[in-house]
Amino acid sequence: MAIPRRFQMLADGGQYFHVISRINGRHFLLDEEAKERFATLLRKVERFANVTVVTWTMLDNHLHLVLQVPEAIGVDELPEEEFWARLSALYSREEMDAIRARIASFYELNGGATAVVQEKAYRQDFVNRMHDLSEFMKTLLQRFTVWFNKRHERVGRLWEQRFKSVVIEGGWDALMTVAGYVDLNAVRAGMVEDPKDYRWCGYAEAVAGKQAARRGLGLLMQEEALREGRAIPNWRVVGREYRRVLFGMGEAQVTASGEVVRKGASAEAVAAVREAGGELSLPALLRCRVRYFTDGVVIGSKGFVDGFFEAKREYFGPKRKDGGRKMRGGDWGELRSLRDLRERLE
Repeated sequence: MAIPRRFQMLADGGQYFHVISRINGRHFLLDEEAKERFATLLRKVERFANVTVVTWTMLDNHLHLVLQVPEAIGVDELPEEEFWARLSALYSREEMDAIRARIASFYELNGGATAVVQEKAYRQDFVNRMHDLSEFMKTLLQRFTVWFNKRHERVGRLWEQRFKSVVIEGGWDALMTVAGYVDLNAVRAGMVEDPKDYRWCGYAEAVAGKQAARRGLGLLMQEEALREGRAIPNWRVVGREYRRVLFGMGEAQVTASGEVVRKGASAEAVAAVREAGGELSLPALLRCRVRYFTDGVVIGSKGFVDGFFEAKREYFGPKRKDGGRKMRGGDWGELRSLRDLRERLE
């Protein structure tokens, strides 16, 4: 399910989301060329919309995004230079010339105060597409569809219905958990042993030195550092700590040739424990497909989820007293979900 617009902004300074979208019919259509194109387009739309991609991954038939969406602003709050810089990140030179020509036409035809009002309204239409989750996804998926259909000489819908989205609390615990789940997609699918070797994910981009990817993952530790008055950690610190999470303290590391780098529980053992209904550690849980990350609506500490519930109280039934629901299926620590999903793991 997609988060309704009434749920899309609560936290001051912006909000985090986990978003998932699948190919229509779940067909395996996304080859390497498509993934490369998507990676390029993702960064263009990110710059245009001023939405930060914390991390992402694209597999052969679906994609995951973890996004930070800032609060909406009016056109008067966006400096002139920044307005044009954002547009130029997404639009071609010819399109930019057409936009400038449209603005010039207001003054040629009307002039004075009328032209000023027309220009402001025209610019506001662009600004309304920024700082908004739905507009971000619409722009991203539509532009990718146009390229994909043209490239493969096809017509019609590419993506399955609307995207799903879940609100995530900022900070290390919730945000790191969901980011790790996203970056481990290719590992869960058996495509790689190490997420850095799957190039179409945020972690692999960051390891390869992409600054946008490193800035995104830096948000995993930034909020707590600011709250505690500490210096914001650099990529070396963030990368080291995040890699520990991705591999898990108790799980074995095995090379492609079968050499055991570090002894521990195998992926097969983790799967066996899951099937037996036993509780899993957080690193082990991140190796599983977990419904909370796609259907939980809101994920975070009990205080965060309860606060969301209280702010949107009118949308819930009268019998419901609080928001936070304990997450089932393993040791999730203090994390809570807005939805009580009785099915433990997919």
